[in-house]
Amino acid sequence: MSADAQSSPAADVDITPALVHALIAAQHPDLADRPVRLLDAGWDNVMYRLGDDLLVRLPRRAVADAPLRKEQVWLPHLAPHLPLPVPVPLRIGVAALGYPFTWSIIPWIPGETADITPPDPSEAPVLAAFLKAVHQPAPADAPSNSVRDCPLSGKQEDTERRMAILRQQTGAITPGVERLWQVALATPIDLPRTWIAGDVHARNVLVHDRKLAGFIDWGDMCVADAATDLSSIWGLFDDPSARDAAIAAYGMTPATQARAMGWSVFYGVILLETGRHDTPRHAAMGEAILRRLTHDSARFA
Repeated sequence: MSADAQSSPAADVDITPALVHALIAAQHPDLADRPVRLLDAGWDNVMYRLGDDLLVRLPRRAVADAPLRKEQVWLPHLAPHLPLPVPVPLRIGVAALGYPFTWSIIPWIPGETADITPPDPSEAPVLAAFLKAVHQPAPADAPSNSVRDCPLSGKQEDTERRMAILRQQTGAITPGVERLWQVALATPIDLPRTWIAGDVHARNVLVHDRKLAGFIDWGDMCVADAATDLSSIWGLFDDPSARDAAIAAYGMTPATQARAMGWSVFYGVILLETGRHDTPRHAAMGEAILRRLTHDSARFA
């Protein structure tokens, strides 16, 4: 999810069911008899179900090609150390038939995204344990990502421009949200850089029977400040006690918590401001994040 777009970006290529079937038939013919049906599309990728137990993930924009290659290389190394499923590529596809990007066939992980089916509050420690498992030292050649591996001050100008728009047009930018943002900007990073997932928002978290079931979309994975991922606490849990439980279970320092809340402000602002144009699900996610931050600002800031 880039901070540069004013609304959801347009696709660079039209990915039809016929194209997906043709790519599979040409490169993985043993799977060609499986039905192909559209599941969803995000900012960067399109997902098609392939039978009952597989999913095809294809970039819809050129900017998503390199992140998908990153998933293909690094998820197989990270996944064995994680306590919940992630979509490790099972097969890899290459550009062909007029389609210009690499693509993956990944396992289908049952569940609904957390913006549709939120996890039970009791899952807060499960989130903390998963993120602690992710936030481990990375090898020297682990990927970089300037969009995620940066201080919040690197996002200040764009975020505050969007905050000004929302302040005029909505009631989401409260004094509490603004205070949390300013505190986060002034808080130094107090942790060594580790692996991060990079984009743990509610549409990238799967829930089954109210339990966390999987974490998808690892295109932004890199080495950076763990607070980036910890912002997901405010994206996933509406119950304040669940947020408290996640913070305690992870063992966050006050400085890391301040930065996590600042990253959550960033996510809330961009999801609401861009989502209002054409993606109501994103707008609802952003509004919920900022509402939760407003509530917690009286307790933490």
